[in-house]
Amino acid sequence: MENNSYFDGGLLQLICWRILGFVVTVCTLGICYPWAVCMIYGWETRHTVVNGHRLAFDGTALQLFGHWILWLLLCIITLGIYSFWVGIALRKWKTAHTHFAN
Repeated sequence: MENNSYFDGGLLQLICWRILGFVVTVCTLGICYPWAVCMIYGWETRHTVVNGHRLAFDGTALQLFGHWILWLLLCIITLGIYSFWVGIALRKWKTAHTHFAN
């Protein structure tokens, strides 16, 4: 059985997407961070093929923004303790919105 898994994105593209995400996040004082996350992760998934099947990401910045507000409130209420779980919660959200394109 042949392994048909690969990533076909380029370094220059990744750098440009990350710079764009950073600039948008800084210019909006962090409000558009969920948009930057969705934009960069969407690019990563569009360029990923697993066992011959290209991945797709259908999450939106608006969906993530709602979660982001909730996570921020939980961090404030728990005096920052919940921040240890935010990375896991974000990974779970990304995974729930990632699927095979074909």
